[in-house]
Amino acid sequence: MITQIKMGEIAVDVTLKDIKNIHLSVYPPTGRVRISAPSRMSLDLIRVFAISKLGWIKKQREKLRTQERETPREYLDLESHYVWGRRHILRPIEVDEAPSVELKHGKMLLRIRPGTRQKKKRTIVDEWYREQVKKAVPPLIAKWEPLIGVKVERFFVQRMKTRWGSCNLVSKNIRLNTDLARKPSECIEYIVVHEMLHLLEPRHNARFKSFMDRFIPKWGYYRDVLNRLPVRHERWMY
Repeated sequence: MITQIKMGEIAVDVTLKDIKNIHLSVYPPTGRVRISAPSRMSLDLIRVFAISKLGWIKKQREKLRTQERETPREYLDLESHYVWGRRHILRPIEVDEAPSVELKHGKMLLRIRPGTRQKKKRTIVDEWYREQVKKAVPPLIAKWEPLIGVKVERFFVQRMKTRWGSCNLVSKNIRLNTDLARKPSECIEYIVVHEMLHLLEPRHNARFKSFMDRFIPKWGYYRDVLNRLPVRHERWMY
């Protein structure tokens, strides 16, 4: 159950869970604030915690509000689309054959049947992005499993509105966001390693950060690149 507390004009969604520590998050694009707290913790104590973090919350909300956002894609001729961090110009081509996407000389050639609607174009392009991530991940897992000393049982790729990736500690599966194919290629390696390290340490605590410092010394840079302009009209969380 979600309860809401107010700090002036800032509303904070509070969720009580069977966890040991309290967690604070500020979500793009609007700066929605959420706290996950142990079920035994009182709302008064949670409010005191939130007030103690008010300065940080305001700073994060201001940062999100000043970010320029990519306008929604309409999949029209000469529209910009990013693949592994590089800008490509979309060129829809109507043909009487199965839909496909091809990169060629800085262009994204989208072959579609005549009369294809925008929603279908988006589905075709999203599925193509998904396939790019699926191809990129296996070599990365194979590279990092012996270095980290963990075993990933399976990985999945899907559109995710609030995360770049996630890790299931029980099944040892990881999930990755389709949109990683839009970002520079080093970012997907950073996210893969990040999720694999959760198999050693579930929380984002000092131990986890020490692992990140050890295996991906430039992780802070890659995190910033992931959240750098342009960002989509999604509620990204990291």
